[in-house]
Order: sequence, then structure tokens, then C-alpha cells
Amino acid sequence: MEKERAHMEITGRVQGVGFRNSTRRKARQLGLTGWVKNLADGSVEVLAEGNKEDLEDLISWANSGPRLANVNKVEVDRREPTNEFDNFSIRY
Repeated sequence: MEKERAHMEITGRVQGVGFRNSTRRKARQLGLTGWVKNLADGSVEVLAEGNKEDLEDLISWANSGPRLANVNKVEVDRREPTNEFDNFSIRY
């Protein structure tokens, strides 16, 4: 299977609604590695690696996020995987 890396910036009402925990849970369910963190401007940043199909599932999920989120936009930048992560974590 083809591996890929996706860097996402998610804007909208995405902080204070469980977005990071939900993203970590979804990414782990999909077998992805990487991290998620809140940014000072109110957006959420995600860096994920794994099978292309699983990344597509995470990107699709991020367009709506958890129940209390209101996602305006998901910007995705695809890159070559580096295989530097062992799991998917929350960064602070």
C-alpha cells in the first residue's frame, strides 16, 4: 500500500470542542501516526502519516470533526512520508 503524509490546518470552531482528542482517537483507529495540536489563531494543526486510503478517511472526517465542532475549512498539504512517528499524539 502506498504511504503518504498529510499536513492539515483546520479552521472554524475547532478549539474547546474535543477536536484534538477526537482526532487522536480517529487517527489511531485508522492506524495512522503523527500528531494534532491547537494553534494560537484558534485553528487546529494535524500532521498524519499512513496508508493513502486511511489518510483520506481522516481528511474526510476532519471536514466535520466531532459533534460540537463547526469546521469552516480544511487545508491539506500532501508530502512524502518520513516514518518518524511511532504513534499518534496530542502536542501542546
